[in-house]
Amino acid sequence: MNTSILALDLGTQTGWAIRLKDGQIISDCETFKPQRFEGGGMRYLRFRKWLTEIKQSSDGLDAVYFEEVRRHVGVDAAHAYGGFMATLTSWCEHHDIPYQGVPVGTIKKHATGKGNASKEDMVAAMRDRSYPVSDDNEADALALLHWAIETQEG
Repeated sequence: MNTSILALDLGTQTGWAIRLKDGQIISDCETFKPQRFEGGGMRYLRFRKWLTEIKQSSDGLDAVYFEEVRRHVGVDAAHAYGGFMATLTSWCEHHDIPYQGVPVGTIKKHATGKGNASKEDMVAAMRDRSYPVSDDNEADALALLHWAIETQEG
């Protein structure tokens, strides 16, 4: 029996990929853009609710992996990432789900052979694996999921 693994590329446009217990892999993107007239913390509450829905619809999660970003394009991106990471890690702690951040370069090198692969390279690598990815966020999540399956399961 397989374990259920969720991989996330955290951000306002969160890429996600999940391997269900039956081995099926599903991926997509979810948007957590702040809504008009909404307080600053509401996007994180929506993210938390979405995590709970993913957990319930997948019959539980055995592990969560997320892309560990150390450099951000701007201050707003850094703040948003920190909020998503704090929400995710506290949610995982609450639900007793192991989680791990994985450096961006590690994911890129595993997917493409280059630690500095471009967004286009990542999309192409996942399309080469027959995934019809919609954008680089989904591609990054799928690449992370494959890294976890191929290197972390023993």
